[in-house]
Amino acid sequence: MRFVANIFCVLLASSTAFAGDDKENERLRDAAAVLDEVLGMPDGLPSDLLHKAECVVILPSVKKFALGIGGKYGRGAMVCRQGDSFHGPWGSPTMMALEGGNIGFQIGGQATDFLLLVMNEKGANSVLKSKVKLGADASAAAGPKGRTAEASTDAYMTAEILSYSRSRGLFAGVSLDGSTLRPDNGANENVYGREIEARDIVLKGTVGVPSAGRSLVALLQKTSPKNLSN
Repeated sequence: MRFVANIFCVLLASSTAFAGDDKENERLRDAAAVLDEVLGMPDGLPSDLLHKAECVVILPSVKKFALGIGGKYGRGAMVCRQGDSFHGPWGSPTMMALEGGNIGFQIGGQATDFLLLVMNEKGANSVLKSKVKLGADASAAAGPKGRTAEASTDAYMTAEILSYSRSRGLFAGVSLDGSTLRPDNGANENVYGREIEARDIVLKGTVGVPSAGRSLVALLQKTSPKNLSN
């Protein structure tokens, strides 16, 4: 009986691990789908801003809930350009988590896609190191939209992170001040099969892109192959 019980525990642990892998892989595929759809919108993400971004964060179906004040909780992925100066090709994705509250009216249970552009090295290094509070640890602003949006807008010039949301087919800049963004280390372990730092995943170029993340990385490389920031 003890032998049977031990076998059962091993099988249970294995099935739990595979379930975690499937969940993270689905997030990577969802992130690629969200980015592809946003890039295809006629009044969507300004291409000049994407070309000058160091990293892109995609958080599919972030849950919003109302408890007197609004709240957000979501998981997704971040892809950065490789190299110390973020001017190389797009690297492997690191899993990310968005958490926190914001005062204001929320629709209970509504799911919203979020897309964040990390616009400079300071912002990228902050996010890769640890949890950052948007608007405090890293300056953030609602991003401008539209194909003709000027990259010299005040938001671009001053913010380290530009944030957007898509809900019910509507894409717009949105403020995420007060929320926290951090690497999801547990999810990274599920995806890569070992404990690994977010910075090592995205910058060194020695960590292979997981199969579920290839579409996301390939889409970024095709759409914005070069970093055009100064």
